Amino acid sequence: MFIGYARVSTVDQDPEMQMSALRAAGVKKIVHEYKSGAGVRPELDKLLRRLQPGDVLIVYKIDRLARSLADLLRVLAEVTEAGASFKSLTEPIDTTTPAGRMLIQLLGSFAEFERAIIIERCSAGRRVAVERGVRFGRPRALSDDQVGQAYAMEAAGRTAPEIARRFKCHPDTVRRALGRRLKPAEALR
Repeated sequence: MFIGYARVSTVDQDPEMQMSALRAAGVKKIVHEYKSGAGVRPELDKLLRRLQPGDVLIVYKIDRLARSLADLLRVLAEVTEAGASFKSLTEPIDTTTPAGRMLIQLLGSFAEFERAIIIERCSAGRRVAVERGVRFGRPRALSDDQVGQAYAMEAAGRTAPEIARRFKCHPDTVRRALGRRLKPAEALR
């Protein structure tokens, strides 16, 4: 069965051009939604769950189905998992043919390469930033000096809730900070 999917980003836009092209291609059942391609698309998700072996998911244009190559590959993996095929009316992608399946595999290889390069670049960038003294994540609630004071207070018999009241923070913050204790000699500085 041919199943069409049409999407426009806002209710102000009209999906009729896409739907007309899908009907002209012989699609009887068309699912459409008014959602940005970047967020959750409940109608697409329902459609993907209902796909049966032998079904063909048809879109007017690939960008109506996915906003990124990674998203496209995720959707196409779900289509393939269901035993269905995919076809775009305006681009030469048709997984019902051997050439179309090969093209998807090539796209997948390029996407995997792109992800690996991005991860490598980000990792190198983080290393350089750490070497320059940049700290990532949320700022610590207690400074090193306050941790030293908390350590001294704990040594004097104070409990985590008492220390937390002193620094106006949660007792768990004190417990975590004391888990990263400074050495006693550093605590005195």
